[in-house]
Amino acid sequence: MEQEQITKLIPKKTMKLTFRIRYRTVWGENLRIILNEEENNSIPLTTRDGVIWQNSYEYFTTDIEKVITYRYGVFRGETCVRKEFGAIPHSFYLGNAQQTHYILDDCWRELPADFHRYSSAFNLPHPLSRPNKLPDGVGSCVTFRALCPGLSHKKQALAISGSCNALGNWDWFRPIRMQEVAPNVWHLTLDASSLPPSFEYKFVAVNAETGAVEEWEGRPNRTFHIQPLMRGETYLPMETEVFFNLPPRKIAGCAIPLFSIRSEGSCGTGDFGDLKSFIDWAADTGQQAVQLLPINDTSGNGGWMDSYPYSAISIYAFHPMYIDLRQLPEPEDKEEAQLFETERRKLNAQPLLDYEAVNKLKLAYLRTAFRQEGDEVLSSEEFLSFFAHNESWLQPYAAFCYLRDLNHTPDFHQWSKYQTYDAAEIAKLCNPENEVYPKIAFHYYIQYQLHKQLLDAASHARQRGVILKGDIPIGISRCSVEAWTEPYYFNMNGQAGAPPDAFSTNGQNWGFPTYNWEVMEKDNYLWWRKRFAKMAEYFTAYRIDHILGFFRIWEIPTHSVHGLLGHFVPALPMSEEEIRSFGLNFRKDFMTRPFICDYMLNTMFGDRSDEVRQTFVRHLHHDLYAMRPEFDTQRKVEAYFAGKNDEESLKMKEGLYSLISDVLFVSDRDHPELYHPRICVQNDFIFKQLSGKEQEAFNHLYNHYYYQRHNEFWYQEAMKKLPVLTQSTPMLVCGEDLGMVPECVAWVMERLQILSLEIQRMPKAFGQEFGRLCDYPFHSVCSTGTHDMSTLRGWWEEDPAVTERFYRQELGCWGEVPRQASGWICKEIIRRHLNSPSLLCILPWQDWMAIDEKLRNLDAAAERINIPANPHHYWRWRMHLTLEELAEHKDLSSEIRTLIQEAGRE
Repeated sequence: MEQEQITKLIPKKTMKLTFRIRYRTVWGENLRIILNEEENNSIPLTTRDGVIWQNSYEYFTTDIEKVITYRYGVFRGETCVRKEFGAIPHSFYLGNAQQTHYILDDCWRELPADFHRYSSAFNLPHPLSRPNKLPDGVGSCVTFRALCPGLSHKKQALAISGSCNALGNWDWFRPIRMQEVAPNVWHLTLDASSLPPSFEYKFVAVNAETGAVEEWEGRPNRTFHIQPLMRGETYLPMETEVFFNLPPRKIAGCAIPLFSIRSEGSCGTGDFGDLKSFIDWAADTGQQAVQLLPINDTSGNGGWMDSYPYSAISIYAFHPMYIDLRQLPEPEDKEEAQLFETERRKLNAQPLLDYEAVNKLKLAYLRTAFRQEGDEVLSSEEFLSFFAHNESWLQPYAAFCYLRDLNHTPDFHQWSKYQTYDAAEIAKLCNPENEVYPKIAFHYYIQYQLHKQLLDAASHARQRGVILKGDIPIGISRCSVEAWTEPYYFNMNGQAGAPPDAFSTNGQNWGFPTYNWEVMEKDNYLWWRKRFAKMAEYFTAYRIDHILGFFRIWEIPTHSVHGLLGHFVPALPMSEEEIRSFGLNFRKDFMTRPFICDYMLNTMFGDRSDEVRQTFVRHLHHDLYAMRPEFDTQRKVEAYFAGKNDEESLKMKEGLYSLISDVLFVSDRDHPELYHPRICVQNDFIFKQLSGKEQEAFNHLYNHYYYQRHNEFWYQEAMKKLPVLTQSTPMLVCGEDLGMVPECVAWVMERLQILSLEIQRMPKAFGQEFGRLCDYPFHSVCSTGTHDMSTLRGWWEEDPAVTERFYRQELGCWGEVPRQASGWICKEIIRRHLNSPSLLCILPWQDWMAIDEKLRNLDAAAERINIPANPHHYWRWRMHLTLEELAEHKDLSSEIRTLIQEAGRE
């Protein structure tokens, strides 16, 4: 029988729903109920005073066991301008046959307090219950609803104890237990006739086995005045959050790139099998979090540049080099197996990652394994289920990899065929009957094995009580699957990057396309929500790389190499009239084109200044010059110097880059007649050409533009995106908010309870040289450094003057400053970080090792992961110890565990 016919035979239950809420609106706004997350099918409420809103609504359903969820939203016309936050909507279940009218009193709910406690990072999967349903014949009911995180789910449950017999008369052993119907959401339905008109009650935590009260709410008794109910009516009072007097749980953890982990059996790089062992080490030392760098596939050209983990060719696929080959069948050819083992040992003995050699060897092994078991694996029920769940991204990814290898480039614009993605054509290409199918299916096989291995490691982390924290890069490669299949989501005529900071005086140019947020908004950021959902399959927490990009991104023209000629997008550019209103006489020819004079050429190029005059610039008049057309962009200069890597050529190239960026204003991308003040121009020659009065006017304009003008604008931009994204999964959300941070970033992160990143040597408070650990917010991650910084020991040796001030002012020490950060210094710095108020204290593995002078790497500089100022840096660092050796050092494990316990991070 057809499903439609079956549905017609199931009787529909008709109910009346009455919603009531107090919420103050302004003229032009109206309140609606968004039922079951269907924003396009909302229920309007009515009001007489703009404060008390209510309405009754007929609801029909054939599924009487279905949970009904809803949110309140504020609408202007048909547009929802704001709605209740949180991954947890209001909810209720249908009662017995007599219950036909549900009266719901509510209050507007923002994020629950301590929202992190509702995340999967703090909640292991556990059995849930159906709500209790009273027997038929009960005429009217009262349903209590509560949110309560923090209970020990294996040992405790939530209950109600009160001043009436139905609630146990305050007896320790007679509270009425509630049912956990969703994670941390508790319901209880009582017969209204068993309750007196007025009574007092409290929520209590009870022993799951005995039912005895173990914790009482630390607040005055709650009072309840029941309203007269007609037969068939169920009254649901306001939901409430329940807290007990429990100390805040704080956690310590470790950050390490997966490729850096080393074990006796790994193949020159860390893998998902090694991750399980690393999780064990972390748990054995009292750490409850392991943070990784991105693990997505970055295999573009197959060379060293692919080692950069933030330039993914797929936002879903994992890098094949993270496969644990030990979990695959050995080569049946014994000679081949022996050759592999010899090469594996050779690669694994190397101090640094040999990216090209490791990937070559692993792919060869994978091809052998695929030949041996590929048909069997790809016909298994487990794989078919995986494929059905992931086909939307897996098929285009596999086709992309095949076409990349066929055409010897990931740049799909250069492919002989399939330059423009066509889903129907790609489906034909991936048809099992196609002769190239085995080459495409090879990538299915790899991703399936990676999925199984990471899922296993993630499950192991949950069993050991360890938060597995991933990393979501802000950008994607412009030669990626998503750029090929969904180009409408991106602006390909720009490059994402970052403005200048302490790590890069010329800014950073990541080369990624920027996002077309206007298009993404139309489908409620589906691209991002799918990306986050995939990550939630494995991780319980994640770091949003460069969260500032959700407020605004630093966009650099494609003709630029450095980041100085970029501007924020979106932003509010200035007209000529507005610039003049600051007291600065705007002169387009002078202020928007490179200023070049003899003094500059002589100062910057010295003996080679005449060469620059003859080759790269042309004379205008007096002592002024302009770049020749064939060298008027940094990309043209870059092309001229391609392959010239001697010191003189590199110096000349950088000098020419500086000439080109010597402008006071840059034109807006979409409106060339509007302008942005060039970032950090105060140090350049063109700024020095201004009079003192003009410099003062420009600085006033500059400070207004960069620190005041956009706060509310960028706040609204972020609030369009981040609530939708951060609440689309139960993962704990952390944001990397370092750099040039506008004031509005803190507003948004605090409102959405996104954990900030706090680094003592990168303080956020104006005028501070070092951050004050005691002032860190609770909703934060504190650390001694990131992968973009030197290690704690490396930083200590960088600038003796800074080190001395830190030694005396922060550590309070006297006498001669040690040239190297000794074990006791590193231990003291770590101890202070562990004792900070931050919810998470996640330290680089190298800094944990620094407390043991016998065990740590002798060469502090060798432990650096990345140098942001070097766009050609290779990501190669590996642990100098194996996990097996690390596990043997019980003294270090005990020392770390003691530090964590003394700080109360257990």
